[in-house]
Amino acid sequence: MDLKRHYVIGKALPRVEAAEKVSGETRYAADITLPGMLWAKILRSPHAHARIVSVNTSRARDLPGVHVVLTGKDLPQVLMGKRIKDIPVLARERVRYTGEPVAAVAAESPEIAEEALSLIEIGYEELPSVTDPLEAIKPGAPRIHKDPTRYINAERPTVGLPNLQSMKVWQRGDVAQAFEGAERIFEHTFRTQLTHHGYIEPHACLVSITPQGGIEIWASNKSPFGLRDHLAEDLGIAPDRVKVHIMSVGGDFGGKASLIDVPICYFLAERSGRPVKSVLGYSEELTASSHRHPSVITLRTGVRRDGTLLAMEAKVVFDGGAYAGFKHAVGGTLGGPRFAGSSYRIPAIRIEAICVYTNHVSGTQVRSPGCPQTIFAVESQLDLIARELGMDTVEFRLRNLLDDGEPNPLGQKWQEIRAKETLRKAARSSRWGRKGSRYRGRGVAVFERGTNSGRSGAAITLGREGGVTVFIGVPDVGPGISTVVQQIVAEALGVAVERVQVKVGDTDTVPYDSGVGGSRSTNTAGHAAYKAACEVRQKLVEAAAGNLGCGRDQVEQRNGSFYGPGRKALSFQKASSLLMSEPGGSFSHEVNIEPSGQLPVTSFCAQVAEVEVDPESGQVWLKKLVTAHDAGTVLNRLTHQGQIDGGLIQGMGFALMEETPVVDGRIATSHMGEFKIPTIKDVPELSTVILESPTGPAPYQGKAIGEIPNVPTAAAIANAIADAVGVRFFKLPITSEEIHRALKRGNGADE
Repeated sequence: MDLKRHYVIGKALPRVEAAEKVSGETRYAADITLPGMLWAKILRSPHAHARIVSVNTSRARDLPGVHVVLTGKDLPQVLMGKRIKDIPVLARERVRYTGEPVAAVAAESPEIAEEALSLIEIGYEELPSVTDPLEAIKPGAPRIHKDPTRYINAERPTVGLPNLQSMKVWQRGDVAQAFEGAERIFEHTFRTQLTHHGYIEPHACLVSITPQGGIEIWASNKSPFGLRDHLAEDLGIAPDRVKVHIMSVGGDFGGKASLIDVPICYFLAERSGRPVKSVLGYSEELTASSHRHPSVITLRTGVRRDGTLLAMEAKVVFDGGAYAGFKHAVGGTLGGPRFAGSSYRIPAIRIEAICVYTNHVSGTQVRSPGCPQTIFAVESQLDLIARELGMDTVEFRLRNLLDDGEPNPLGQKWQEIRAKETLRKAARSSRWGRKGSRYRGRGVAVFERGTNSGRSGAAITLGREGGVTVFIGVPDVGPGISTVVQQIVAEALGVAVERVQVKVGDTDTVPYDSGVGGSRSTNTAGHAAYKAACEVRQKLVEAAAGNLGCGRDQVEQRNGSFYGPGRKALSFQKASSLLMSEPGGSFSHEVNIEPSGQLPVTSFCAQVAEVEVDPESGQVWLKKLVTAHDAGTVLNRLTHQGQIDGGLIQGMGFALMEETPVVDGRIATSHMGEFKIPTIKDVPELSTVILESPTGPAPYQGKAIGEIPNVPTAAAIANAIADAVGVRFFKLPITSEEIHRALKRGNGADE
């Protein structure tokens, strides 16, 4: 592929919003104020499971400066949710996790609101609780919801397990027969932890109701149109009454897609007649907001003695927490388990994934939902199998990875499969096979993920000075979508990138977008912008041809100007003015795209981790992480690498330190000093290998990158630790304490 033919695509251009961010000019939801604004604070349950037996708010209502005090009984019986509607705005008869909202106050200041919370008296009758997903589905387990099937869009499972949120099965081939033909069968169980997204900006929102009944919202939310539509649906109002201002988001990773405290602020604003603002504290974020699903994953895999994979059974149990409404997936089931073994040639496979209600914070999507958990288990077991068979773990994978033209285990067929090439590149870059010192080890892991799609739109306006403005409905959550859209439009129009501005506004003024998530924004908003730019360019060429007195096919564009026969030229600015109905006006063109079938391609990633372990303390030093990506065309080398580096560090945290442990029904980490995430001192040498080819589904053949780098990292690190110390760890995070205990025992860690 000759990238030189592109004008701006493939360049390492700085982010368009960079200067505003580093100078402090960027405004986030917490920065917005309105005249007469009140502050909201939320009283939360101190119990994991309890019946509400009494409520007394009189002292709080009498406090000077308090305008509204609400409890569940003051509100209509509305249940919220992105798909399954099971979340009350405020708990009514029962609380189901420690931190659940029970009452809300709107007051003149945050301090008055906090004082009012202390004056609210709630009487509870504690109920039996369950926080382990396996215990929650045993006969006789405490029932967290009387009848979950009665909720709107709830799944009606055919199995009679208590506390079941959802169930999904993927299957292909005769699994029983394949296991009969296996010469070795391996079965292991793995666990992953409850953990938070770790974004810096807490949830914040401001709700104002106009005299005409319109609802305006400023929120830290990555899906403004989804927020509008879900709120309207749940409240039973018309979507055109709701206007959501599109804000910059200070970190998301999947946690900023739900309504969270917006409904509470809406009802407070409705009752007070004043705008109401809420900004969560980080203690609330860690102890009461939605988290990554913990999991228990049991794998049974059959192989030949030569290492050929024959069959796999995977049972994945996700701990969904108290409510299912924070997940958008049909039936509330995470899709990550379908990637179990998806990079490999496995003739027969059965994957069963269930999500379970428990008495702690709800689960939601986190960067490639369900995949880090699933791939940690699968790639760890593949290492176990290879070592048991006496095979090099890279060679074992190369024996079983898909070749071009082969279907994946669930029958999906892709073109341009580069799995083996990607793994070989990672192994070569890491000097795989070089013998290391004692207590130093290497581990490898592989993952694949395609590029998602969705509805999106873009509007391009040509100004009288020759400027180009692109309006999109995608908030900036960090990856740099505005920069990539700027590059796409500049490339398609043939103009300098500095001439193109990308803007967002609100849900009333910009084209619809289905929201950030699923590694789709470059494919969706990018395609909308690309199509709009191509159609605008066609109109410019037609206008230029008329002015130059030649046919369209005779017009050539160079350096932003249009040339006809005989070197006669027309500037981009002049060509733009020809499209304007009035002198000094502007020209606008909007394109909206619908979901369509994607190209049958995916993107492979292979990672190699190198660690050193202190046998006396169990301390792990991650020395190096090598990651190789089958990346299609890289549209912006700077932001693409940023996604890779950030993902690797996130995967490192998941592997070694990040956890929000639940003790007696309560999350024990209440501030960032206790919730350990990697700092710059923890980051190892990072090495990236990019395999480019014009094979992706996004504009200019780009592929997804956002949700890929963080997935195989935990497995690669776990495999490296096992290589270093000869002990296999079956649960995350792998802390120095766990390693120390295992080494002192002198045998393998408990499954």
